[in-house]
Amino acid sequence: MTEPTPVRLVESASGVRLRLHDGTELVDGMSSWWAAIHGYAVPELDDALRRQLGDMAHVMFGGLTHAPAVRLAERLVDLAPDGLQHVFLADSGSVSVEVALKMVLQHQRGLGRPERTRMLTVRGGYHGDTFGCMSVCDPVGGMHSMFSEVLPQQVFAPRPPAPGGDVAAWERELRAIAHERSSELAGIVVEPLLQGAGGMHVYDAACLRVLREVADEHGLVLVLDEIATGFGRTGTFFAAEAAGVVPDVMCVGKALTGGYLSLAAVLCTGEVARGLSASESGVLMHGPTYMGNPLACAVALASLDLLESSDWRANVARVGAALDAGLVPLRGLPRVADVRTIGAVGVVQLDHPVDVVKASDAAVEGGVWLRPFRDLIYTMPPYVTTDDDVARICAAIARAVAVA
Repeated sequence: MTEPTPVRLVESASGVRLRLHDGTELVDGMSSWWAAIHGYAVPELDDALRRQLGDMAHVMFGGLTHAPAVRLAERLVDLAPDGLQHVFLADSGSVSVEVALKMVLQHQRGLGRPERTRMLTVRGGYHGDTFGCMSVCDPVGGMHSMFSEVLPQQVFAPRPPAPGGDVAAWERELRAIAHERSSELAGIVVEPLLQGAGGMHVYDAACLRVLREVADEHGLVLVLDEIATGFGRTGTFFAAEAAGVVPDVMCVGKALTGGYLSLAAVLCTGEVARGLSASESGVLMHGPTYMGNPLACAVALASLDLLESSDWRANVARVGAALDAGLVPLRGLPRVADVRTIGAVGVVQLDHPVDVVKASDAAVEGGVWLRPFRDLIYTMPPYVTTDDDVARICAAIARAVAVA
């Protein structure tokens, strides 16, 4: 706040490039924090916004509705795993997690179990920056540890093992915790397959199947936070599909609008909807001002159209293969602790905290924008990034590793 690190002034953005005020062009290796999956100045998305402006930019969503919101809700239900048939449109990822937590608590109250107030989650997670979200982020290694004493106290299991790790040992510990605390647990919340800002950890898909079983055995609501992983980023449309798991509640955001406007959605099953509606309020107790914003809904629909017509699956596989080719050779470098990829995500973990300024400067010198954090230098480029530009991103990561 008082001594901010250097920033760069972006003048415009087009395709996968950011143009700075001095004319420098940088390949965007971050998709503006996972969101701009189609890149920038996308004609189809620009046109959708212009058309919607001809009708209205916003209208309240209490007692009123509008065609873009109706169509988007229908589309999300069609795309989501079977059973997720109710949609609540929120205005950001963090808000969607807050809504999901309320759904879980109200559902338990509606079932006559108001004493069930705690969430079971895993270490290494990140779910947003508001208070409910912070309570289910990693309480020790996460960015919100300073607030741990004033947050709701949740129940944490160990971080799930990496693919091929000891799932059986992790499962035994998780089941023991769930059994011991079942009378106070209301639900389970995790990021499927890939933990984001908590450390960019990839974990074994079998762990999601265990979580589904534990939720069913103890009457818990399973919430999957697909805000960062949804819409193809990890290689399947929703990350949970890789495990064949259907959640009771699912949060989506970030790439939902292609990075154009803030919008998120919470989907839930009919069972969850009936339970929360049976609570004393009779309705879900949440109502953000900009929920269901028409501009955001219109551009989200256009983004989903573009995603399907552009063969996202092939693009993500192509970008992922290029990231593998460019980053795996860094595994043997001094001070590199690990290299991991999943879908269109590439991560280099160091054995020390990154010097963010030096690493960012080095990447910019290589013509790429990256934003490292903690001990990680990572990328999740737009799906339309060419192989040459992915190679440039990988080279920039190598430059950043060398100075960080």
